[in-house]
Amino acid sequence: MTTLVGLQENFADALISLLELDYDAIEAYNMAIARLESAEFESQLLKFKADHERHVKELGQLLATRKLPIPTGPDAKQWLTKGKVALANILGDKALLMAMRSNEVDTNVAYERVCDHSEIWPDAVEIVERGWEDEKRHKAWFEQII
Repeated sequence: MTTLVGLQENFADALISLLELDYDAIEAYNMAIARLESAEFESQLLKFKADHERHVKELGQLLATRKLPIPTGPDAKQWLTKGKVALANILGDKALLMAMRSNEVDTNVAYERVCDHSEIWPDAVEIVERGWEDEKRHKAWFEQII
């Protein structure tokens, strides 16, 4: 899936979409973790899921300080994100990890776009950059394992 997150003209809209994408990622991690056979992979995915949960909290706080609406869960795109994981389940751990890597490619693109957004809020820079660093680390791990 190619994400459109971060292409919004208004930074608040981009941030809201990014938060929803992190919720989507959490749902996909829940599905993958429940289906993995390897305890080692499960342990790593739990850590990555915790990063996404932190992103949701931090992005939500940024929106709250401006009294903007805060999403409370994934949007309709979750079915695309979770669908990859559900289909991969048939083929085992390697296919699950490949599906999760694909999802992390999208989150990397989204975080990069939001970091580079022309209207990024000064108080968002550090939070979004830290999130992007997490996403790069996740993607690198998947690429190494696969």
